[in-house]
Amino acid sequence: MSITTSDESITRALLIAIRTPDVTQQEVDESLSELGRLVNTLGFEVVGSKTQRQKSTKKLSVLGSGKLEELASLTNDSELIEDDEDQRELESIDFDQDELNQLLATDDIKKQANVVVFDCELSPNQLHNVEAALGVEVYDRTRIIIEIFSKHARTRTAKLQVEIARLNYLTPRVRDENSGDRERQKGRWIGETAFEINRRRIRDKIADLKKELKKLQKEMQGRRSGRIEQLCVALVGYTNAGKSSLMRALTDSEVLVEDKLFATLDTTVRTLQPVTQPRILISDTVGFIKKLPHDLVASFHSTLEEAKEASLLLYVVDASDPLFESQLAVVDQVLAELDVDFSNKLLLLNKVDCLTEDQQLTLLTQYPNALQISTRDKKDVAMVHQEIQNFLEKKMCAACFSIPYTATGIMGEIHSKMQVTDEQYNEDGVRITLKASPIALERLHKMLQTSSF
Repeated sequence: MSITTSDESITRALLIAIRTPDVTQQEVDESLSELGRLVNTLGFEVVGSKTQRQKSTKKLSVLGSGKLEELASLTNDSELIEDDEDQRELESIDFDQDELNQLLATDDIKKQANVVVFDCELSPNQLHNVEAALGVEVYDRTRIIIEIFSKHARTRTAKLQVEIARLNYLTPRVRDENSGDRERQKGRWIGETAFEINRRRIRDKIADLKKELKKLQKEMQGRRSGRIEQLCVALVGYTNAGKSSLMRALTDSEVLVEDKLFATLDTTVRTLQPVTQPRILISDTVGFIKKLPHDLVASFHSTLEEAKEASLLLYVVDASDPLFESQLAVVDQVLAELDVDFSNKLLLLNKVDCLTEDQQLTLLTQYPNALQISTRDKKDVAMVHQEIQNFLEKKMCAACFSIPYTATGIMGEIHSKMQVTDEQYNEDGVRITLKASPIALERLHKMLQTSSF
């Protein structure tokens, strides 16, 4: 599943979308546009895109616009399907030769594209049949996303999650590299036993990776448990919405910022700057996207636990993107699967500096409770900083405690994790008035009851 891109051989991609009856042309265009950005992120050059109507994406030939023999002749490939059962299924498809010629046989496409990328997931048989017919490497959307994740994963946890998803995708697509001319006898591949051996090795590797991942996830849970009393804010949103830029601005830290899809895969936690009392932690999470492969959604659920346990969710939206409403729906859907509390949410309409005043007024009418910001504007960042404090302060409770002078450790914890509003010094100790989360107050109460000073 390697990708070859070099100065001598640039990977030039033709994008193909299948429009089924339940999908509108606008939805197809939006998805194709996003696929183009995914392909660019991977380093491919998009040379064109085509859309074809189909009743389903499950047909053996995928395109359904011509027999595989005709596809092979158009691409000068001599490998044909010989299995009678497959042949009968192909002949049952309603073919449209003119549309097929328009799709694949234009001089421009034949000269330029050396890979074909489908905006859907292809089965192993579909992938093999199309590659055999076209004589070029074929990708589906799932493989493109997995390749990007593999390229961008940095921490061990993210690498394990991505590798598990990659191997799950690869297992049913494994073929014997030593099977000669790939001839078939009685519907069975020569070297089928070798396939099973390779697949078993992959399954064993997946099992080992899952064991290691489970161990790391326990460590991550331990670190999150250690922060349970601290106020945490999680940045969530569609990929490339500007979360990392906002993270960098709010925490004054060196966080990777790139104008690419999935530039950030690993959860990063930093302290809100300027430092507040109590200290507030900001976490940047992996971005979402439409048609995210199931294995990747499942594997990153543990990473997204940061969002589930956060005191506040900052929904970052690229308001300059015409499709931001549908992107927001994708984020809502994934977070709903995590049982995230949507009541602790602040919507941030980012990149409003790219909008006209009329467009900003329209957004104000549609989303009156949202903040319109640009991460490039220091005043907007300061406004978000203040809103975070205001929101979290409403979640804190006030209480008074008498702390003995000998309890120096407790006083240090109070000042680091709680908001002290008043201190009165008496003979026996300090009468302190503070505000903190209910969990932090309960823990402080137990510490004072059980400690001997």
